[in-house]
Amino acid sequence: MNQLLRALFAFIAVAFVAGFVIKADYHALGERIIGISVLFSAFIFMPLFIYHRWKDKKLEDYTLTPENIEKMKANRQKSKSKNKK
Repeated sequence: MNQLLRALFAFIAVAFVAGFVIKADYHALGERIIGISVLFSAFIFMPLFIYHRWKDKKLEDYTLTPENIEKMKANRQKSKSKNKK
């Protein structure tokens, strides 16, 4: 998956650059290439990237629940006591 994401990113970057280079001579074609690159990056690359980064992670670790708030308060008190020493 990591190699697929890198290849897709490289393809999108090359398409952007090619679109801007082609846009100098053929305005409409360059705009189409840039637009397709934006659509491809938004609807294909970003969902794959988000899925890759969030798989195997627990959502509970990133939400504010009463238990997590208590853990944060306990950690804050520990760090304050370490700083006083």
